[in-house]
Amino acid sequence: MRLHAPTGVVLYLLPGLWSFSLATEGRPDLPAVVCLALAAVLVRGASCAVNDVIDKDIDAQVARTASRPVVAGTISVGNALLFAAAQAVASLLILAIVNKETALVVAASYPLLVAYPYMKRIFAWPTAWLALVINFYALAGWTAVTGRIDYPPAVFGLYACGFFWTLFHDTVYSHQDKEYDRSIGVTSSALMFGKSSKAWLGIFIALSVASALWAGAEAGTGWAFYVLVVLAGLLLSYLVVRVDLDVPKSCGDTFIVNRYFGWIILAAAIAGQFT
Repeated sequence: MRLHAPTGVVLYLLPGLWSFSLATEGRPDLPAVVCLALAAVLVRGASCAVNDVIDKDIDAQVARTASRPVVAGTISVGNALLFAAAQAVASLLILAIVNKETALVVAASYPLLVAYPYMKRIFAWPTAWLALVINFYALAGWTAVTGRIDYPPAVFGLYACGFFWTLFHDTVYSHQDKEYDRSIGVTSSALMFGKSSKAWLGIFIALSVASALWAGAEAGTGWAFYVLVVLAGLLLSYLVVRVDLDVPKSCGDTFIVNRYFGWIILAAAIAGQFT
């Protein structure tokens, strides 16, 4: 489940909380937030278990991942898959407490989540697939409040914000393992962008911030939303300047710190309701 490394849960959950906050218009339903958070932990846990099974041969060749349970033999493939299935079902049951439509939205993302580990074998840019899939939670957050799946433009703006944010942080993350990926023969953003990675990271920041600003304009949020979104963009820009993409620890630390971008966007979505 990677409970010792909760950044992945945060990155999955926050786009859902962005749209949830806009939909509630300053009147949050705390039990629904708890359900969304618990389900996010379980969906991420199920994804990690499936990923560990599919990638066990690759993980065995990478120092950072060689100690994962399936690779190390502490958990069997069969038990890992059962654990993944149990978490996937439990998450949908929790979301169904909010409303069945939210559970259906997340269930629709499951086949795409299972397909993700294969993308690095057949697709030149697996990060783009990941960005498409994990930001389904932006749709789920809106549905959790409204019970509807006919999304307004603001929700798609937040989805796009999350999409480009994912391209940003997963590109940084992939630079940790680029030498292993090159020797193994799998694809990644780090290998695709190479020396131009920082330029691309700047583009992703600009597109993510622009998407959030568009979402705020469509939702009619107050001035605080726009100020905080710009500050969030400046944070990511600072991280791009600071990170050394040839040093794995620098990439890992930047990946962890980058989650504050998502928290600032959430603060913007909330503050924008009251200004």
